Amino acid sequence: MEKKVNFLVDWLREKVNESKMNGLLVGVSGGIDSAVVAFLIKRAFPDNSLGVIMPVKSTSSDRDDALQVIQKAELDYIDIDLSEAHEVLFHAINNKLKEKNALNEQKMQMGDANLRARIRMSTLYAIANNYGYLVCGTDNAAEWYTGYFTKYGDGGVDINPLIHLKKGQVREMASYLGVPDSVVSKAPSAGLWEGQTDETELGTTYAAIDAFLDGKEIPEKDKAIINKLHEITEHKRNTPAIPPNF
Repeated sequence: MEKKVNFLVDWLREKVNESKMNGLLVGVSGGIDSAVVAFLIKRAFPDNSLGVIMPVKSTSSDRDDALQVIQKAELDYIDIDLSEAHEVLFHAINNKLKEKNALNEQKMQMGDANLRARIRMSTLYAIANNYGYLVCGTDNAAEWYTGYFTKYGDGGVDINPLIHLKKGQVREMASYLGVPDSVVSKAPSAGLWEGQTDETELGTTYAAIDAFLDGKEIPEKDKAIINKLHEITEHKRNTPAIPPNF
């Protein structure tokens, strides 16, 4: 595990040096993936790394977990509540859609969730611009393959160190790095709405996705879900489509 950690730390330093930037920052959510990245960027740039806590109508326990991670990693941080900014923007959007008689109530929960992720992304880049830092992503291999991230939200980053680590491997690295046990053992959740969990939303488990990525046999139901998710989210893993030159 030490070799894997050192490899990623060296890679982070290399990417920052190549970009002529000063360091790295990451949004710290209170989840395991962002916790691992927080510990990695602190190792890579002890004096030029930053965690950003960005609650958007979030549960207090998520913020508490994020603070635990920050304190354990001894990472400098900024804590900025984006709930009011989100409320103003979301309210304005809804009002305009209502004026056109075009508001789709069934789709607005996901629209709300994606807007939260994109406001966080914009916040990270505004802060990164101030420091001259790169924005570090937190998506793991399971999330990348299934497209379980918001396009131009948590998927809008400069570098993605965990992209080849399955969820189980992220958990192993978290334990090795000293991430608080409460974060390592908590049910994965993007905190998008009350009671939301990743696995409920995905319709399958991270264990099944990890096994699938390892080429192991899994139940047909899970395989079908994973294949479908991969297919319908292909656009998220590619740059914007452009026409041929003419």
